[in-house]
Amino acid sequence: MKKLTIEEFEKKLAAAPVVEPDEWDLKMLAEIDAEADDSAVPLEEVRAWRKCNGKISLRVPKELHYSLLADAKENGVSLNQFIVYKLAK
Repeated sequence: MKKLTIEEFEKKLAAAPVVEPDEWDLKMLAEIDAEADDSAVPLEEVRAWRKCNGKISLRVPKELHYSLLADAKENGVSLNQFIVYKLAK
């Protein structure tokens, strides 16, 4: 399949027919708008969530690291679980 040049693409795009919505399309769009959930998550928030992978790289003093590790062991949980618990408090 031959690749189009930018000029060829623009020429084909300009020749494409413009389709205006008919009554049925407008009715369907109105129904969709009426059913829209106002609690929908804004696009900016979705983008922000995509950037979060649940990992945080954090440097702490060795003494604090040791203390957290000891506390986690004492509580019978992993260091990660213990830190998540502490952060959530």
